[in-house]
Amino acid sequence: MALEMRARCETCAAPLGHGDAAYICSYECTYCPACQASHAGRCPNCGGELLLRPRRGLAAAETGNEGT
Repeated sequence: MALEMRARCETCAAPLGHGDAAYICSYECTYCPACQASHAGRCPNCGGELLLRPRRGLAAAETGNEGT
């Protein structure tokens, strides 16, 4: 099962492309680096740890071949 690559930060709505740095918790709540820092590395929804989201290659994102 692939990660849901959400396109916007849940706090500030900044756009987050597949190749952009983003942080997620185990429930895949998604935050930009600035908001992750303002939340002190903890998800404001569940309290879980926010970790750097893996990046998908641009070619996979463009062709829809994202490992599913």
